[in-house]
Amino acid sequence: MEANFGEYIRKLRTKNNFTLTQLGAKLGIDSGALSKIETGKKEFDEKCLVKLSYIFGLDIEDLKTEYFGDQFAKKMYQYNCSLKTLTVAEEKMNYLKNINVKQGEINFDNDK
Repeated sequence: MEANFGEYIRKLRTKNNFTLTQLGAKLGIDSGALSKIETGKKEFDEKCLVKLSYIFGLDIEDLKTEYFGDQFAKKMYQYNCSLKTLTVAEEKMNYLKNINVKQGEINFDNDK
């Protein structure tokens, strides 16, 4: 875990010997924007997560965990939230998953 997602990207980039320009080109963003992402002055666009996982051969779920964990932490810090916020968020996520599963279920018992 890095302090923020930008530092995580910088670590990946330098470990793989990419310049800002090279990685930026692969992601479809200019090197100046990538530099700001790495220093935490600009947010990384989540639409580029799949590209980033492909470029560095990373598991997309691990990458989403790092990215969204960073996003949640920033918001929680900004609004001085307690850790209970994470528990409530997990409960709400499970509720949403459960609703979507139930909506997809088909009951054939009534067809008799």
